[in-house]
Amino acid sequence: MRIAVFGANGPTGRRLTAQALDRGHEVVAVTRRPGSLADRPGLTEAVADATDPAAVAAALDGTDAVLSALGARFSKETITTYSASAAALTDAMARHGIKRLLAISSSIADPAWRPTGAHFFNHVLDPLVNRRLGRTLHEDMRRMEDVIRATGLDWTLVRPSGLFEHPAVTDYRTEETSADGVFTARTDLAASMLRELDERRYVRTAVGVITTDVRPNIAKLIWNEGVKKK
Repeated sequence: MRIAVFGANGPTGRRLTAQALDRGHEVVAVTRRPGSLADRPGLTEAVADATDPAAVAAALDGTDAVLSALGARFSKETITTYSASAAALTDAMARHGIKRLLAISSSIADPAWRPTGAHFFNHVLDPLVNRRLGRTLHEDMRRMEDVIRATGLDWTLVRPSGLFEHPAVTDYRTEETSADGVFTARTDLAASMLRELDERRYVRTAVGVITTDVRPNIAKLIWNEGVKKK
């Protein structure tokens, strides 16, 4: 399959691109920074701003499916990266006749998500980090979900919990809507998206993805995901 990966040079996008190539897919890696990915057989680089409709339409030409790993940093200002890119992507897909879309969102998008037994997370970290520091980011993720849900595409909203780095794919779990867990390794997130691309278990719904075999350092996770600038 020839797939377009948006946000291909980001921390999750790199995992997704590498795993897709390992599985034998052709990958169009869409990025704003040309030359940021190492050459590999089956890899084509396309330079585009994901919020630019014309550039997105050009990047999607000849592809069979779209996987969005776009991301943004926490900010006090209004964030529009997710919703604006969703509008550009879905419009371009409709023009090209591409039906399959998988887009990374967050467990936070589910208002009922509260991991079982995670007292410190539910009562301290979540209100402080996700609901306060990450408020504008998660508001735009919800707008993105609304844009995608309103389309006639075969979409899947992929909702990880707290993202962290881990070198290998684990025995991750998936659940419809959101998953009962606090953390998700990027390797597992990428693997779950490619598995869903093949299996189509969660078409036109959301799926939560969690890692249970390993856990990250909490302070490092908060710093890397919410504070440190690239």
